[in-house]
Amino acid sequence: MNKKELLDRCARDGEERVLLARVLDKLELAQNRGVPAHTPFLSPGEQASVTDLLNSVGRPRHLFWGGYPDSERQVCLLLADWQEEDGVLTDPEGPLTAIEAKFPADAPLTHRDILGSLMGLGVTREVLGDILLPQPGLCQVVVLREAAPILLSQWEGAGRYKVSLSEIPLQQLTPKPAQVKTIRDTVATPRLDAVVASGFSLSRSKAAALVAAGKVSLNHRECLKADRQVGEGDVLTCRGLGKCVVKEVPGQSKKGRTMLVIERYL
Repeated sequence: MNKKELLDRCARDGEERVLLARVLDKLELAQNRGVPAHTPFLSPGEQASVTDLLNSVGRPRHLFWGGYPDSERQVCLLLADWQEEDGVLTDPEGPLTAIEAKFPADAPLTHRDILGSLMGLGVTREVLGDILLPQPGLCQVVVLREAAPILLSQWEGAGRYKVSLSEIPLQQLTPKPAQVKTIRDTVATPRLDAVVASGFSLSRSKAAALVAAGKVSLNHRECLKADRQVGEGDVLTCRGLGKCVVKEVPGQSKKGRTMLVIERYL
């Protein structure tokens, strides 16, 4: 299958086609020239698209990495044949680094405030990974290494608050543990609309309407089929409501309903 056929098969729209074409170019660099390559930072949905593409070309050696375990925004590292996976993640000169920003402890800054101030520098979202706010007055931003000098030299503050900056190794990142609510419920059948209703405490009809409106994603891909079966490990996201993960499907209740254990992220 040539490049055009791959893109015709895997890309759902023009924007995704551009992304996947860039991935194929970088894959060629890693495989044919032995040069390590990586994508920009990808959203979870983009990661799913890239995974589908790489599965279509035989699953070449690659890693998704965002600087720390369970990061949301990640790059796809396309490995040359001489690279070892462990060495890639521990390489102090790897493609990712982190910037630590210190603000006044009483500065009421949010993720949006930080992102807005960074975008105001003219950097694009694809060079920025996760933005962590581990404690009041402290922010840590994962970035592509080539973008770090721009932030260190030009980022002066957020809102009316000045900032003090330093580059830190990825090992010093301190993400907060995710806050989740465990939901135990039963459904007649583990259809997407039924599981969305359980996970987000909605009526079945409201959940079905959200699916039909294109507001629900299954494993980070938009799903318009309310009757799509959902299983253990599946991730459900709904615009405006957040994210749920199906942690367990223990079996059937005495009444023949499917038991679910869902974690809803708060």
